[in-house]
Amino acid sequence: MSSAAHAQQKPGWKLVIHGGAGTIKKANMPAAKEQEIRASLDRALEAGAKILSSGGSALDAVEASVKILEDDPNFNAGRGSVFTYDGHNEMDASIMDGRTRAAGAVTGVTATKNPISLARTVMEKSEHVFLSREGANEFSRQQGLEQAPPEYFATPDRRRQLELFKTKKVSALDIEYKFGTVGAVALDKKGHVAAATSTGGMTGKRWGRIGDSPIIGAGTYADDRGCAVSGTGWGEYFIRVGVAHEICARMRLDGVSTQAAADDVMAEVKALGGDGGVIVVTPKGDMVTSFNTAGMYRGKADAGGRSVRLYSEAEER
Repeated sequence: MSSAAHAQQKPGWKLVIHGGAGTIKKANMPAAKEQEIRASLDRALEAGAKILSSGGSALDAVEASVKILEDDPNFNAGRGSVFTYDGHNEMDASIMDGRTRAAGAVTGVTATKNPISLARTVMEKSEHVFLSREGANEFSRQQGLEQAPPEYFATPDRRRQLELFKTKKVSALDIEYKFGTVGAVALDKKGHVAAATSTGGMTGKRWGRIGDSPIIGAGTYADDRGCAVSGTGWGEYFIRVGVAHEICARMRLDGVSTQAAADDVMAEVKALGGDGGVIVVTPKGDMVTSFNTAGMYRGKADAGGRSVRLYSEAEER
């Protein structure tokens, strides 16, 4: 086989992103808000695609895409993160390199402008995988990452959500209060995959609660032998199922197809009482989304172009 023919068989670069899953229905979405969210998802795809199309790494691409979404208050990550019960913004993030299975994660950070970059710095500049709260904040400052004051992260919409939460005395796990987590998975031209996830957690969370987003194997996982996964949804259930690793393991060890592995694991989450969604990319070039909610903010990009979806496939038509 000629080298040209061999090159044509390579899947090329791929990128999939999400901005949260939940009760996302067209009937409930103001037209202006829909336009904002679609534009932001497209910008995130554009940022990652620019890196991948020029031969950059999957790791750089997922970080770049997630940073765009962290900077947008429409999503529950970075600026626009939801409030804890006590009225603070506490953010979680994780990132993983499928090439080496190196990983970095942070939880409960309060001042780093882009938590996903802190997670990567933990991976690359420390001997650890997972840092928490003030220790993570201190490490961020020591490493010279951009800091921001509390008012940067806080938005009026998120504060209203907290007030509503307290007034109605609804559960912190109510679906309306937890979608918005962001994430990205990518395949680069060298055949390596990476995953990244960032979140503000749940409105009204208490006692230092930690969800699945910063937990390697639950909300984020990447392994060149299988796939890269980023999840969004009811974190307690994603942790119990080990969603991200479980999808990769079923593919790698059982030979299950990407879509079947994602669908089966999300069905398991639902059977236990949880909900949410995942995005998956493989070294073979598969790009998959799977969610058991009404909708999921999501987008895909490759050499053929970019596309964005918010609702179920039936509502998108």
